[in-house]
Amino acid sequence: MPVDVADVAIAGGGIAGLAAAYELTRRGLTCRVLEAGPRPGGVIFTERFDGWVVDAGPDAMLVQKPAAVALCRELGIADRLVSTLQPRTAYVMREDELHPIVEGSFLGFPVRWSALARSSLFTWGGKLRMAAEAVVPRGTHDEDESIATFVRRRFGEEAADYLAEPLLAGIHAGDVERLSMRALFPRLIDAERQSGSVMRAFRALHVKPSPQGAFVSLPGGVGELVDALVAALPPGTVQTSARVTDIERAGTFLVSTEGAAVQAGAVLLAVPAYAAANLLRAFDTTLAGLCDGVAYASTATVAFGYRREQVRHPLNGTGFVVPRVERHPLLAATWVTSKWPGRAPEGHVLMRGFLGGGRDPHRLDRSDEELVATAREALEEALAIDGEPIFARLYRWTRQSPQYEVGHLERVAAIEQRLPSIPGLFLAGSGFRAIGIPDCIADARETAARAVTYLTTRSTKTI
Repeated sequence: MPVDVADVAIAGGGIAGLAAAYELTRRGLTCRVLEAGPRPGGVIFTERFDGWVVDAGPDAMLVQKPAAVALCRELGIADRLVSTLQPRTAYVMREDELHPIVEGSFLGFPVRWSALARSSLFTWGGKLRMAAEAVVPRGTHDEDESIATFVRRRFGEEAADYLAEPLLAGIHAGDVERLSMRALFPRLIDAERQSGSVMRAFRALHVKPSPQGAFVSLPGGVGELVDALVAALPPGTVQTSARVTDIERAGTFLVSTEGAAVQAGAVLLAVPAYAAANLLRAFDTTLAGLCDGVAYASTATVAFGYRREQVRHPLNGTGFVVPRVERHPLLAATWVTSKWPGRAPEGHVLMRGFLGGGRDPHRLDRSDEELVATAREALEEALAIDGEPIFARLYRWTRQSPQYEVGHLERVAAIEQRLPSIPGLFLAGSGFRAIGIPDCIADARETAARAVTYLTTRSTKTI
């Protein structure tokens, strides 16, 4: 078996693995990124054909968290970043009608009473209950709670059904009754603790929407970031179709794939938590069990191209989300050509529908043909679409959405407490401390820096 040698072996070539490799290379170390799939990028994947630019996974980077934009700047592609088109209105489906999320809201929650009063999404009973959040006593315990429990307690049942479920849980394709408030939305908990009222706390901030919008992307899709990262690494750093099958440790690490191996002073696992569990089991069964306990959801993205005249809906905004109580097959839909410039040929529209997730776990058991047909029928009905699409693309993401369920932070703390018992082995990626492109980049670069410190210290001790 041929054995390569590097300072660090990285299992996983998604955005976390690539960002870690970039940081290690920037600091003068050698590394090998071992990616099980046929291409780098993980869930970041952009198809470009016949004038269409189709993001199969995430299509945006959050500006508020600067790690992704900073990396683009370092890679020399920051001048290519584009903001979302106006208007940036998103909608929530209720009884088959699309209701706009009010302007000036925070995570969908109206900050001003006047905006709440104007909203067509809620009944007057629901509006009054949400307005009463200002006088709801703050929580008296410090235990973690689900998103649904927190929002129901502070804002009422209607807010839980039509805001928390499709928006807060929907961002993570998860079950609102299971996802952890503390792990995913700590700012809301802090607002309650400090001010006694979430709405009062955020109203006091006087936050104004940025003219550039909350998100950015690249003209060729988010896949451009992956392309730039790979190009910035030394040739041969990224190896695809190279699934890590075993890790042994005898002074240094021997990281094996089918038919080859890498000898390295340190190992960084940037793979899903369940994949990390399989590799850690030989070292620490308790640690492996903790990693294996991180839940994952499966989703599918279905993209369609149409001529503009086929779609009777005005498509003013970015798209819509669908609450679970609506019993609708879609989780959400994006009007891509209303959100980003240059994603389709002139006179055409591109849209994406999303299926599955934690609330609909068996949806992806169906065939490709059924999933495409389901998404197409749902979009045609919601948006008044006539005729056949020009093309349809289905992208399955099996067990790719980590679910930070109640107790996740305690689980991660237990993992981090046991991990030092395997010196030189590090964990990064979305299964543990980071969800979303910016957080994955920041976490991976920080983890890579710790690997550098470990190798430097180890080398000094050897001398």
